[in-house]
Amino acid sequence: MTLEKHQQWLKRFYERRGWYEYSPFVHANFLNEETGELARAIRAIEIGRDHPGEDKASVTALRSNLEEELADVLDQVVIISSKYEIDARSLLAASEAKLKERFDDEQ
Repeated sequence: MTLEKHQQWLKRFYERRGWYEYSPFVHANFLNEETGELARAIRAIEIGRDHPGEDKASVTALRSNLEEELADVLDQVVIISSKYEIDARSLLAASEAKLKERFDDEQ
């Protein structure tokens, strides 16, 4: 699936669930929540959780959780882009252009 098709699909999905009506400000807060969950997933892989109420997860489970949390973060970025009528693909080009300009000597 392309990023463009995913953005279209995700927007329709969120509209059907009534989630798209939330403002970009609310979605930015959802993004913060998902970023925290991503940080927790990375911590579990890098240094472990060592939590008495949790079973030790397998490497496969840890990686699966990491992928899920990365996808959740991506989806919030894509939804916020959609709310401002920004094609998510343009974010890739904007990122590359900014880094090339900023670190011109390293190209």
